[in-house]
Formats: sequence, structure tokens, C-alpha cells
Amino acid sequence: MPLSELKSLQLKELKMLVYKLYTFSPFYRQKMKGKGVTPEDVQTLEDVTKLPFMTKKDLRDGYPDKLFLAHPREVVRYHASSGTTGKPTIMGYTQNDIQNWSESVARGLVSAGIGTDDVLQVSYTYGLFTGGLGLHYAAERIGAAVVPASTGNTERQIDLIRDMGVTAIAATPSYLLHLGEVAEKMGIDIQRDTKLRMGILGAEPWSQRMRDRIQDRLGIKAIDIYGASELSGPLWCECSEQQGIHVWSDLALVEIIDSATGEHVAPGEKGELVITMLQKEALPIIRYRLGDVTTLDEEVCPCGRAHPRIGRIQGRVDDMIIIRGINVFPSQVEHSLMTNPEVGNEFQIVIDRKGALDTMMVRAELRPEAFGDRVFELDAIKDRITHKLRSTLNVGVTVELVEPGSLPRFEGKAKRVVDKRVL
Repeated sequence: MPLSELKSLQLKELKMLVYKLYTFSPFYRQKMKGKGVTPEDVQTLEDVTKLPFMTKKDLRDGYPDKLFLAHPREVVRYHASSGTTGKPTIMGYTQNDIQNWSESVARGLVSAGIGTDDVLQVSYTYGLFTGGLGLHYAAERIGAAVVPASTGNTERQIDLIRDMGVTAIAATPSYLLHLGEVAEKMGIDIQRDTKLRMGILGAEPWSQRMRDRIQDRLGIKAIDIYGASELSGPLWCECSEQQGIHVWSDLALVEIIDSATGEHVAPGEKGELVITMLQKEALPIIRYRLGDVTTLDEEVCPCGRAHPRIGRIQGRVDDMIIIRGINVFPSQVEHSLMTNPEVGNEFQIVIDRKGALDTMMVRAELRPEAFGDRVFELDAIKDRITHKLRSTLNVGVTVELVEPGSLPRFEGKAKRVVDKRVL
């Protein structure tokens, strides 16, 4: 569908959504009245800026289901966030919500090149976390076979990939690299001994350098997928062109804002991602601030699709590290480290305070062949990495090189930052 028609469809859906929420949702009606806006004020897509933002605090304050619009008997499933920084957020789904969620991910998988001949191993967690079931239902919807491996038991996961003829895997990028390391120790060459050709990777920020490393070492195509439990779960991914994540316009409206002002940034500029879900029934979402930093591209993709694309997530507004007034994202550190061939796949950022000054140390694993006994060579590697990081981040940083396998591994999202400061 041409972009002009997609925008007409979006406006129709947005107006219907605003009217429904103003009429039937006490929460949204109160928020809209607080901004002095009524459904009649939304006549163009640009009028979405008149509507109030929604944040995770709203969901937590509405725990467990105060923000639900659907009747309890219409809700067919619940999911929840981890609640690691407070109350968990509870998501409800009607049957239509489940279908739209599955449809969205299914479109993405097809655009990436997955079809009925594929076997997808889902190595995201199943249960209250949305990742596992989101990919599972979508793969079945397009007729692919599913291996619901979930997380953990890495050696068995590798056996499944080899024995079941798995052609695609859904996992976090850090876990897939870990899986590749374990496979090597088992004497298994992913390229030679398996049919794996694609990874659907997300749930944590990862750089282009990490993508290159995954593709080079495992011999697969690494596809970026994006979503959030508040929106439904994993929802959108890159197509085979790998030039941005397609966001289906009939299901969602995308904005990129300046986090400080709340105003739209210029096309192509970095900003905070804001999403309005146009067809959610159980838990409607309007102008939800996700805290993820990205860009927006509305040009037609080389694949021919006119749906807008968001760029690779470059970090988060609310978990960026501030060192002596400088904003630092873990993804920047990762990108810089991955330019060094001696560096392995794992790193850790340790933030501390010495007197009144913040300090930053990056602990990086070296690859086995780079970790030798010649101290002068290690010193040269360390100096080169330190110089590169300081140049990239524009902040003072110390580097500690550690032995392969010495940093912690994670089956879910990698925990890259250890902040020891008392703030």
C-alpha cells in the first residue's frame, strides 16, 4: 500500500481510537481533559501531538488491570514485565490482540525470508515474558516448524539445532554468540555442521559491529527484531534488506521526539521512540514513551514496502550512563570494542566514584588466541583499546583485559553495566 494510503488508514484508526478511549476509559479521558483536548481536536495525524504521553509509571500505577478497556471475560491471556525496578506491568490480550500480535511478527518473519520450509528454534523465555510465545505463534502462523527450546541448557540447544535441521533461531544476540562459543568447544562448526542460516535477534541493544561478528563467525544472516511487552511483545523486524525495522502502519503510529522537550525531531535525527498502538483492545496504548533511542525513515524500502522503518536501537534514555556530564551508551562501548579483532564477545562496564569524580572502567575479554604470556603485546592491545574508547566516548576510561570465559554469561538480556556509585 502506498504511504499516502497508509497514512489515511492510520488517521481513520487514530480518530476511532481516541473517540473510544475518551468515551469509555476514565484514565484516558482524565489525561485528555488535563491537556484540554477532545476527540474533535484530532483531525490530522499531526494532531497526535495534542494527546498526552503515556509512560511506564502509568501502567504501574494502574496495576494490575485498572487501565484495561476490555471486559474481563474478553481477556484471553496475560503477560507481565519483570518488575525489577518496581511494580511489574501487567498486559492483557483479547483474541484480536493475540491475532494482531501474531500477524505483525509473522509479516516481519516473511519479510526477512522465513517461510514454510524453515524450522525456527525459539530460544527466548516462555511464560510471562512475551518473547517466546510472540515468535512461536508467528512462526506457526506462516507454516514454519517451531522448536520451543526456551532458554538455558546451551549444549542441548546446539544438539537441537543440528539434529532437528534448525534453519533460524530467535534469541538475544549475546546468547547466540555464547551459543557459538559453546558449539566450538563441543567440536561443532555452526556453518559446516548445521543448517542454521538466520538469527532473529533482539531484547537487548546490539551494534552493527556485533551483527558483523555474528554473521562472519556463524555464517548466518542476523536480523534485528524490536518490541516491548507494553506494546504486546516482539512486534517488528528487519526485512531481508537489513536497512531498518519495518513498523506496520495499520497497527502502529511512530513518533521520534526530543526527550527533553517532547517535540518531534527532524527526519533522520536520533530521538526517543514513541508508539501509539492503533488496534489494541485490552490495554490501549497512546503515545507511549519507550525510552529507546532510534531514528525514523519514511522512504520506501529497497524491498518495496512503504511502511516506515526505525533504525537500530542505539541505547536508552533512562539507562544511559552519565560520566562527568557526558552521556555514554553501552552500545557505543560495544561498537568500539568490536573494532578490535583481539577482543572477544563479552564486556562489562564498571562505574564507580573516586572522591568527587566518576570513574569508568571497561573490562573486556580477549579471544583465546590473543591472550598470551607476552606482557608487552597485551599492553599494546590495552593502549589501543583505551585510546579508541576515549576517542569514541569523549570521556576518560580505563581498560582491563581479562581471560576468555571470565566474565558472566546471561541466557536472557546481557547485564553490561555495574554501577557502584552511591547517587
